[in-house]
Amino acid sequence: MVHPKRSNYIMKKLKDTVALMISADYKERFQAEFYQLETRYLKLRAMCDKWDEDELEFEPTCPRGMYDKQLEAMIDYLNVLVDRAKLENVELEISYK
Repeated sequence: MVHPKRSNYIMKKLKDTVALMISADYKERFQAEFYQLETRYLKLRAMCDKWDEDELEFEPTCPRGMYDKQLEAMIDYLNVLVDRAKLENVELEISYK
């Protein structure tokens, strides 16, 4: 699994997706879905990177393998959304790659 470096992250805030999420336009709702998932993925990835560098300020409850499985599922979902966006002509700004 390939992950971006923390320095390349462009994190959006979930609150920034509210207008898209409640839009009547399905393409904007699609964008909201993508940006929300991407934000959650990037934040979890950043946490795992800190864990790898022994920089976490807390002790995770779950084993590392559980977080890795979640990250893999999130990447798969993000990739499906990117493929759909191409087919449905939905513009996305992609930060996770």
